[in-house]
Amino acid sequence: MQGVLTGFAVIAVVIGVGYVIGRRGHLGEHGREVLTKLAFHVASPALLFTTLARADLSVIFSSRLLVTAISTAAAAGVFVAVGVARGWGLGRTTIGALASSYVNSGNLGIPIAVYVLGDASLVAPVLLFQLLVVSPIALTVLDLSGTGEKGPLWLRLLTPLRNPIVVGSLAGVAVAGSDVHVPSPVMDPLTLIGNMAVPAVLLAFGISLCGSTMPGRGADRFPVFLSVALKAVGQPVAAWALAVGMFGLHGHQLLDVVVTSALPAAQNLYTYASRYRVAEGLARDSILLSTVLSVPVLVGVAAVLG
Repeated sequence: MQGVLTGFAVIAVVIGVGYVIGRRGHLGEHGREVLTKLAFHVASPALLFTTLARADLSVIFSSRLLVTAISTAAAAGVFVAVGVARGWGLGRTTIGALASSYVNSGNLGIPIAVYVLGDASLVAPVLLFQLLVVSPIALTVLDLSGTGEKGPLWLRLLTPLRNPIVVGSLAGVAVAGSDVHVPSPVMDPLTLIGNMAVPAVLLAFGISLCGSTMPGRGADRFPVFLSVALKAVGQPVAAWALAVGMFGLHGHQLLDVVVTSALPAAQNLYTYASRYRVAEGLARDSILLSTVLSVPVLVGVAAVLG
């Protein structure tokens, strides 16, 4: 229980600081945009490289990863099906699908894994899956949908190799999978730069709350509520059903996969939405509401399965 509350308290404080900064205008009218670009182009790639370069890649070959992959696809698939049926558009539907299934495995998942599950490495499968599979696919779709850069088709098909987040992730995996040792004079500056990623994302998110309407209102009301319901309830229920019915997991292993699936939508989804200037309100409201709702959900999961 303490781990859940501690993780959320840390995030709430930093977002609150961002809100105050936005209200007082300390960073000017372009402060949020600068923080978003800093996180997307510089800090996040550095963080992903340093994280994955030290990762144990053997964790990707596990039943936990399969549960994560299938439950993620199920939650995202439901949103995509509804989005296509209602004509929400490719960019908006992509952001909504991410908000329905892409969990906060970093700045919230790690402390919760430490305090609730007792091992930070248990969040590694979902972290790797999202960074190496989900993010490249989603960012490529956003680029090819017309919300990203324009250009010849052959150049746009190479988008994953030009996206800084994808490049940082792939470079980290390449180092982890080889015998290459990155010297400290190279790794230490990257680590220092990467440490800016989470605070920059949270501060930008807090600034975005200034002057915004109450979440769940306006044209994005139904997409927001659908994504929040899928993220907070649909995905953890799907993970539990798969873990028990298909893979026969129980005890601590069952708790691991359900807790990680019940984490709220990741804050960096707002960075993606802002970068591509699509569905920013949907991303912001879904992250906020899923974060609030995930508190009682995670407490309940820990109480029942812990």
